[in-house]
Amino acid sequence: MPGYDTPAQEVAPVKILIAGGFGVGKTTLVETVSEIEPLRTEERLTAAGVGVDDLDGIESKSATTVAMDFGRITLDDAGVVLYLFGTPGQERFWFMWDELLNGALGAVVLVDTRRLDRSFAAVDFFESRGLPFVVGANCFHGEQPYTAGEIRAALHLRDPRTPVLMLDARARADVREVLLALLDTVISRARTAARV
Repeated sequence: MPGYDTPAQEVAPVKILIAGGFGVGKTTLVETVSEIEPLRTEERLTAAGVGVDDLDGIESKSATTVAMDFGRITLDDAGVVLYLFGTPGQERFWFMWDELLNGALGAVVLVDTRRLDRSFAAVDFFESRGLPFVVGANCFHGEQPYTAGEIRAALHLRDPRTPVLMLDARARADVREVLLALLDTVISRARTAARV
């Protein structure tokens, strides 16, 4: 895998946020698709987090992002290089989301349907700021018991055009398809705004 000194091709740079609740797979998604060695700011979960970090359903989780994850992927067919910024998922780090939002053109809200309540804050964040986003339902263990329509209804998405896609955050092709869907959403919203 190339390092940070590998130049990006001459394509348009686009900042994308990868957001979602604690333990939904954001770091995994960035690591899976990044063409450079991703920057990670993970720290071990310690006893100090007991009573603060809700590990219900993710008891085996041993580390968490405390600032952000960063990766890069060049999509030649779309003519862009995406700079991926993974947000921290724990509530005590949400203050960083507004800083990470600066300059972003869109976001992927990653959700875990086993703990969907952890996703409402991310959906609300992007809806209230008007940033285009897609929802990626992470299929843990290759399984997803709900349809895109059921997930959409449970999240109470304001815009019925917001894509809800299934993916496995460990599968590069899945992640790439979600990122391309996000680009389509960003372009569509920009064209709509230009016509107004």
